[in-house]
Amino acid sequence: MIWQDLVFLLGSVSSILFLAPTLKDHTARVPLGTSLPSAALGVVYGVSFYSMGMAFSASGALLTGVLWAGIAAMRSPPVSTSLSDEVAAVRARLSE
Repeated sequence: MIWQDLVFLLGSVSSILFLAPTLKDHTARVPLGTSLPSAALGVVYGVSFYSMGMAFSASGALLTGVLWAGIAAMRSPPVSTSLSDEVAAVRARLSE
C-alpha cells in the first residue's frame, strides 16, 4: 500500500461524514445539477483508483459516489412536470 492511497481514503471518508447529514435531513434539497455530476465523478474516480491498484481510495470514492447518488434520488427538489407550469410561474412573477 502506498501512502497516497490512505490520503485519498481520508478525503473520501471526510466527504462521507460531511454528506451523511444531508441524506438524513428530510428537508434538505440538493439540485440534480450538483448531485448527479458529483455521483458520476465519485464512480469515475473509484474506477480510476482501482485501475491504479489503490483499493482503499477506490472504495472510498465509490462510496462517496453512491452517497451522492442517494442524495440525488432522495433529496433533489421536484422537477417541474411541464413547460406550461414554468411559463405560468414566470408570468405570475412578472405580473407582481
